[in-house]
Amino acid sequence: MNEEVIAILVLWTFIFIYSIFGSIDFGAGFWAMVYHEHRTSAGKIANRFLSPTWELTNVFLVLLVVAFVGFFPKGAFTLGTVLLIPVSLILFLLAVRSAFMVFSYSVQGYRKTMFFISGICGVLIPALLITVLPVSQGGFISGFNGRDVLLIGKLFTSPSLYMYILFGLTSELFLSSLFLADYSKVSKQEGAYRLYRGNALLLGPLTLIAAVVTLMFLQPEANWLIDNLYDQRMWFILSFLAFLVGYTSLWMRNSDMDTAGKPRLALLAIVAQYGFASYGYGMAHLPYIVYPGLTIYDAFTAKETFYSLMIMYAVGLAILTPGFYVFWRLFLKDKRYLQQE
Repeated sequence: MNEEVIAILVLWTFIFIYSIFGSIDFGAGFWAMVYHEHRTSAGKIANRFLSPTWELTNVFLVLLVVAFVGFFPKGAFTLGTVLLIPVSLILFLLAVRSAFMVFSYSVQGYRKTMFFISGICGVLIPALLITVLPVSQGGFISGFNGRDVLLIGKLFTSPSLYMYILFGLTSELFLSSLFLADYSKVSKQEGAYRLYRGNALLLGPLTLIAAVVTLMFLQPEANWLIDNLYDQRMWFILSFLAFLVGYTSLWMRNSDMDTAGKPRLALLAIVAQYGFASYGYGMAHLPYIVYPGLTIYDAFTAKETFYSLMIMYAVGLAILTPGFYVFWRLFLKDKRYLQQE
């Protein structure tokens, strides 16, 4: 395995981790907005998870950006140039969301505003992030006077963009519902558990349908990707089987509560589902970062920089991993925190 493939594998791993954590984080913000005045404890459960974890999600975003710029500087330049407006909006929304998340816990007057800002950003940020996928598949970038230019009119009139956004939002809400269902179960909040389980039962099939419809609405320029996806069909078969395991887990008998379901098993199976599908999609997309003009070989950094970055990541993750473990023990496993009123 050469350096370019190792680098893209590291980058794709960070993308997958951030997509899972980000989906749960942004989805929890949306559910906290929707249920903050609900008669059940669903809003409190979402906010209880959200309050200590939003900073952790940003750590993986930083790791992802540094990996992309470090390993594939030309790719980062190309996408950063053509997606300047969406990227700028993402940074602005992240800054606004972070500011309200910080100040709302010290100034009570900002609490309701924080729920609204977090919920709206939880929809807008993933919708902007996922625009990278259709752009990278070709047909939306044109050369003009030696520069790459985004065909904004073509992008925003393409059904493919909106299908990707629909798939991204349903995936976000599905994953966050599963996680919050499990969080509610451990917290002994049956009303919230019942509500989030119901959301997951509705969103699961919708997410699957959205994924299929998205493939149907791909641009004609992306036919190369469809052919490659077919070659990787085994990963998508495994993904579908993992979905069946996860979805049926929500109907299994639950000994802890009157409502059926094993949300922990469902969550793990659905994460595996996205893992298989993500790997298959990534393999189908290789070697292109942006089709047809930019491959991982064209955009790759110097080998000396690659090895320096790999050492940096090894040392950094060795330092961060114990912190992640302590965080998990304190906020995601400690029943005194989970079952507080």
